Formats: sequence, structure tokens, C-alpha cells
Amino acid sequence: MKDFKNYIASIKDFPSQGIIFRDITPLMLDGKAFKEACDQMIDFARQVGATVVVGPEARGFIFGCPVAYALEIGFAPVRKPNKLPRETVNVSYDLEYGSNTLSMHSDSIKPGDKVIVIDDLLATGGTIEATIKIVEKLGGTVVGAAFFIELEDLHGRDKLKDIPLFVSLKY
Repeated sequence: MKDFKNYIASIKDFPSQGIIFRDITPLMLDGKAFKEACDQMIDFARQVGATVVVGPEARGFIFGCPVAYALEIGFAPVRKPNKLPRETVNVSYDLEYGSNTLSMHSDSIKPGDKVIVIDDLLATGGTIEATIKIVEKLGGTVVGAAFFIELEDLHGRDKLKDIPLFVSLKY
């Protein structure tokens, strides 16, 4: 098993002073390391019995699409407002300074779908919490969540409640 920390660039003071940005680009540039990271998520998605992968824009697409492809199940994108061309379901949520809104096509999730939410990073949990609300509004059940990186100090996992969680790398 690879030490994934060797594939993360830590950028100080980006995008603002005091932040350490965890850049996954080096991981994506190494095919074997990226495959291993995706394979771990694929195994977890199988374990929880996912029938659909949901990935928030944009880095959730990076990990979510290979998982959906490998399992031969659908992938449903979660996007910012006005990025999806058909009828959407939207959820707004609060950020530390302001708010944000996420959208999904209203036909992306069917009642009874077993959804795994996949993203690159779990920080404060706002994105995952809003994504779960959209899935539930559409009648799906979130059976798991997988992240490549978790920033433990920000306690995002607290917003997942009893949802099974997989994380490759913790900071």
C-alpha cells in the first residue's frame, strides 16, 4: 500500500493566509497511485452496496467517475447553481462567511437508490451535508461516503451521523 502523503503537495497560505491547501494533482499524475486510491473507494462502494455514485463539483468527479465506471453503475453530478441544463433540486447551506447552493438534476436519483457520495476532501462537512439532503429529497438513501483526504480538525465527519465513512488519508 502506498503512502499517499507522498503524492500530496501542501501549499501554505493558499487560497488565503493561514490555510494549507492539500493539492491532489501529484496523485492524479501518478497512474498507479491514483488507481490505488480509486480501487480503495471502489472496494468501499461495493461493501456498502452502492447503486449510484454522487460526486460534488469538481473534484468529486475526479474520484467518483472511476468508481462508477468500475462498478458499472451511474454517476450523478452535484453542481453549483445554473450549471445543469434541466430541472434541478437545490439545497442552500451556510459557510463560515456567506452561503452556497448545490444542485442536482431532479431525475438523477430514484426512490430506493443506494447512493455513495464521493469527494476529494472532507473539511467542515457543509458540502456533504447539503449533498445528502438533495439525495434524500429525491428519495435515495446515502449508504456511504468516501473521501481521499479528511481534515480531522474541522470535524466534518460529525455531519455524517451514522453514514459509513471511508477516508484514504487524514491530516
